[in-house]
Amino acid sequence: MVVLGSTGSIGCLALEIARQFGKPIEAMSAGKNITLFNEQILAYRPKFVAIANECDIPRLESQGAEIFVGDKGICAMLERTQSQLVINAIVGFAGLLPSLHIQKLGKTLALANKESLVSGGWLLDTKAIIPIDSEHFGLWYLRNDRSIKRLVITASGGAFRDTPLESIYAQTKKTALQHPNWQMGQKITIDSASMANKLFEILEAFWLFGCKSIEAFIERSSSIHALIEFLDGSTTAHFALPDMRLPIAYAINPCQAAHTQILESIDLSKLAALQFAPIDSKRYPLYVLKERLLENPKLGVIVNASNEAAIDHFLADRICFGEIANMVFEALTVFEKKLGTLADYEAIVSLDAEVRKYCCKLL
Repeated sequence: MVVLGSTGSIGCLALEIARQFGKPIEAMSAGKNITLFNEQILAYRPKFVAIANECDIPRLESQGAEIFVGDKGICAMLERTQSQLVINAIVGFAGLLPSLHIQKLGKTLALANKESLVSGGWLLDTKAIIPIDSEHFGLWYLRNDRSIKRLVITASGGAFRDTPLESIYAQTKKTALQHPNWQMGQKITIDSASMANKLFEILEAFWLFGCKSIEAFIERSSSIHALIEFLDGSTTAHFALPDMRLPIAYAINPCQAAHTQILESIDLSKLAALQFAPIDSKRYPLYVLKERLLENPKLGVIVNASNEAAIDHFLADRICFGEIANMVFEALTVFEKKLGTLADYEAIVSLDAEVRKYCCKLL
């Protein structure tokens, strides 16, 4: 199998599960964490490796693996591989091109890169995607032949779920990166705090399951990841510990996963206090965009590009937390009229670049 984004939290777990299942790693890619990537190469001995930047080649210890560089390098590497399964755990918009190329090559796309669907879901064969996000895995796990009334996913509430409203706007990266339930990368942790992550997951659910009746609620323990409300009035829920091993295991080998102890069982006696709360747009201003995005999913290109740009500025201490949402709203106001059909990858890249350039001018 192939793991793209192997040094991230999902990539690392994918490698662990692959080893547990005896699945060899033919190829891997990484971004900036060359030190960890070298350790992974030594441990898994892939035939092919890809890194983001050519300047990092002198630091790379490839152990004889053929080296590829950049987005085009990842695509070229994929063309060389014999593996059918590719896990795309790349962070951000950079994951879209590999996702498109994986499907172009007829390989199986196990997707953790939510931006692929947010920024280009209409270009992908979504019925052929294996979802790795815990929420979408939960929805997949629960689906049956009954008529669906509504899909429901849950949110932890992120780092500022208990912060006084008047204090949230001025928060810094130090506090934004303190997620109460999950251990994740910087971007997704900040997206959790702003609720951008849940907006993206709602768009993902739309593309994956073809349903616009989607809602999200805060469930603070992250014990329930998804629910499906059926037309007959019944609702089923997917319980699991807050750990990505389960969806990853099912992506790698569903049969083996179904008969293997992947996670510890949930202690049901501790779930008596489970509560669902609505997402308050005063605390999470970006969530007001939910219905607008479902009505016009291609707006996800603008929201994702401006959100990624804003997070880059936030992590560089150029803006405070509250300005992330402001930047997204500003970009939507300017670029919604320029959306167009976005009929191909090149058109999406062009709009994405224009939005990011505009966000830099807002500083």
